[in-house]
Amino acid sequence: MNDKETHSSLKPAALAYQKKMNNPFYFWFGMLIKLPSAIFWKFRIKELDAEKCTVTIPYTWRTQNPFNSIYFAAMAGAAELSTGALCQLAISGLGKYSMLVVDFKAEYFKKANQKITFTCEQGQELFALLASLKPEDTGKLTMISSGKNPQGEEVAKFYVTWSFKRKS
Repeated sequence: MNDKETHSSLKPAALAYQKKMNNPFYFWFGMLIKLPSAIFWKFRIKELDAEKCTVTIPYTWRTQNPFNSIYFAAMAGAAELSTGALCQLAISGLGKYSMLVVDFKAEYFKKANQKITFTCEQGQELFALLASLKPEDTGKLTMISSGKNPQGEEVAKFYVTWSFKRKS
């Protein structure tokens, strides 16, 4: 799917959500209300479309642990945001849904002592799952967010299982 097809396939509510999350001011304000730790840790959404979501987390005193790497909880938050923002984009304009994290796993491969970029590329899979749900149906999807350093080396991988219920 190219950018034009991706852009045109989103519902107006999803396009509005995408525009807000890609705008630093709206993102900051939204996180202030819903997820203040994202502001403290200085998360940034670098890309959000129907295919994927990319979130960065800097290596600063705010995110650092005593071992001179990024605190695992800060990385977990960035990884969850890369999956959750994609979920919110997908349900925008589809009616009422509830969503909840029901499982969470992590693997760590390398010391995170630089800016880390978390990417979840399961947009199509997510959109297909949500389209298949009828009112009162539930579905689960384990979304993978891979965190890489500026050299492209995988630092960590997070598995976030979301449960969705379509309300009538």
